[in-house]
Amino acid sequence: MKGRRRWTGGLLSVLTIILAILIFFPIFWMILTSFKTEADAFTFPPPLFFHPTLDQYDIALGQSGYFHYLLNTIIITGLSTLVALLLGVPAAYKLAYYPTKRSNFTLMWVMSTRMLPAVGVIVPLYVIFKNLHLFDTYFGLVILYTAINLPLVIWMMRSFLQDLPYETIEASRIDGASLWQELMMVMLPMALPGLISTILLCLIFTWNEFFIAFNLTITKVPPLTVYIVGFKTSEGLFWAKMSAAATVSALPVIIAGWLAQRQMVRGLTAGAIK
Repeated sequence: MKGRRRWTGGLLSVLTIILAILIFFPIFWMILTSFKTEADAFTFPPPLFFHPTLDQYDIALGQSGYFHYLLNTIIITGLSTLVALLLGVPAAYKLAYYPTKRSNFTLMWVMSTRMLPAVGVIVPLYVIFKNLHLFDTYFGLVILYTAINLPLVIWMMRSFLQDLPYETIEASRIDGASLWQELMMVMLPMALPGLISTILLCLIFTWNEFFIAFNLTITKVPPLTVYIVGFKTSEGLFWAKMSAAATVSALPVIIAGWLAQRQMVRGLTAGAIK
């Protein structure tokens, strides 16, 4: 029996390592390509040894308006995440501790909006944005990304809040805490890992979103995902420059995830074992 468990554990470890390599390899290849010349990037089969260069990063950072796109991305991602939290956390609190007969229906309806494919609504969104003068504006994208992230915030925070002991709420009420104090000073500090996980997921989803931003922006507020596509021109596809642009665009999210990985894992696994 012990031998079978060891064999099973070893097999799972090998499969985990293989899966990790398969997931990481595209990222590794992107970073590797960013240090190549365009000639080396297009060579087939790919050369095992090449002379690394930083020319692609010089173009991606210094000659292509990277920081303009970065600022757009930070503004859109930060504001949409903040507004989604301001609207979603109180809603999650209400659904977690003050449910009604229609709470389950409300939750399913909220989640159904998240399942709606963007390609199915991009034409009406385009018409609405043009008519309301929201096209290629921060305000329009912030509203849209807030609506996209809101179901995620409500469902995740409701789950995290439900896992907290109800006796804590009763004790705070006995001490005379108001509803706002109950939420902000008692429940949210206890659900901090879950809150951090929710914030990170909202940031990642918004930071990486391409389809909506590509169709609803032109030159004023396009984010980094649109910036990367700019290296596909009528002259051809510049793989090395695009890899450098993708690397520097993904770096902020990777760093944020690495710094908050402990809180994120705690948040995503909270309540898994009762």
